[in-house]
Amino acid sequence: MSKGNVRRSLFLEKNRSIKEQEKPNQGFLSRHFKKIYPLSLQKSTSSLSLSSLSLSLSQNSNDSSLKDYITPLDRQIALSLRLIAPPERREVPVAITNVQKQPSSEVGNGEVKRCNWVTKNSDKVYAEFHDECWGVPVYEDNRLFELLAMSGMLMDYNWTEILKRKELLRDAFSGFDSNAVAQMGEKEITETASNKALMLAESRVRCIVDNAKCMQKVVRQFGSFSSYIWGFVNHQPMIIRCRYPKSVPLRTPKSEAISRDLIKRGFRLVGPVIVYSFMQAAGMTNDHLIHCFRYRECLSLAQTQYMDAVPDININLLY
Repeated sequence: MSKGNVRRSLFLEKNRSIKEQEKPNQGFLSRHFKKIYPLSLQKSTSSLSLSSLSLSLSQNSNDSSLKDYITPLDRQIALSLRLIAPPERREVPVAITNVQKQPSSEVGNGEVKRCNWVTKNSDKVYAEFHDECWGVPVYEDNRLFELLAMSGMLMDYNWTEILKRKELLRDAFSGFDSNAVAQMGEKEITETASNKALMLAESRVRCIVDNAKCMQKVVRQFGSFSSYIWGFVNHQPMIIRCRYPKSVPLRTPKSEAISRDLIKRGFRLVGPVIVYSFMQAAGMTNDHLIHCFRYRECLSLAQTQYMDAVPDININLLY
């Protein structure tokens, strides 16, 4: 081969290599995108610009952004990138489940909730006692004496049987005036015990008379039976938050202390369980279940009634 031919061959190869370097690398992106995203990308004479690529990454799922791409290749690449782009983050409100609700005192049919031991089959007089008296603080000596006497009768009868004879008992014991009852003689005691409507044994009648005499001694020492008995709870109704009947105590250390002191002073039929029943009836403790409509009403009554009697006393809540 002559020198001229060699020079001509070298010149042609050099020109060919320069032209190949100047050609756009169209197959690079297509080859690598096909490896990652299985899409059939069509060939195009225009290359993928960096501005188009960055735009596709920044757009959300709105299809109107596709019109910004000039060529089909740009549009398909943008679609493929959009498939793997992280979805738009949306804030979802979190439901709060740990909020403690206050127990409602109403049922669906509009009726109020009562303590579980008061049912639809309960006697009317017992339901009225629960709704109007039980748990309401009592400060009058005559009424405290009445409740103490009726609580002692729980040894023989239940509250319903006792409450049905309440008016007869009041007539028999002079409205439970301790001064009048303390003056009852043998004849009056016998007549009262023989009254079949009362259904009280003579021993029970004598017990009430003896307790009236003991109450007079307490009045002389403390000024009133109310001041004496309420002093055991620091003149503050005790509030026991009970959800279930099984949580309501039959006796407490407080009732045991009161019982011991009453017995020491000569009172009869005043064991710890009877005394605690008396405390519940006299409102010295609020044992209504917390879902009962009377629970909060007795709280309010305890505050307003006792504030009127002793303005400097606050209600003590025991949790």
